[in-house]
Amino acid sequence: MDSSSTTALADQDTPELVVALAGLLQKKGWMLATAESCTGGLIGAACTELAGSSVWFERGFITYSNEAKTELLGVDATVIAANGAVSEPVARAMATGAIAHSPPSRVALAVTGVAGPTGGTPDKPVGTVWFGWSVDGDVRTERRRFDGDRATVRAATVHHALKTLVELLSR
Repeated sequence: MDSSSTTALADQDTPELVVALAGLLQKKGWMLATAESCTGGLIGAACTELAGSSVWFERGFITYSNEAKTELLGVDATVIAANGAVSEPVARAMATGAIAHSPPSRVALAVTGVAGPTGGTPDKPVGTVWFGWSVDGDVRTERRRFDGDRATVRAATVHHALKTLVELLSR
């Protein structure tokens, strides 16, 4: 399957995931905050594409630079320096920082990765993404690697972030 068809499939499924997410959050009476690096706001855009999202979507942080991660989310600069922006400790700190800087939110998701086509290293090749989810105080992280061009990696990241959050909230 080429990257454009993979992107198209992820994009088609994303609105259904957002509807499911909206229902789960509304049932619990919880709000969502997002903290995005490599996706540059695509998760927040997918969420707010749904009419009425203000009932469950509280805010989104686009923290593309390391400085933004520190200033807006409170990610310790020494954690970024020691581990790199694309790492488990940073994804975890982004998720907890989104909750800390969005008092109404009980749920957060964070993504930090290398969308490409440049920026990859042997340890963190293009397509590497760290995810962080905070659900009512419980934080979970995961590393994934997606093949494809920049658009494909970003679409796959949005899809996986939302799909996993729906799964976590369904438990």
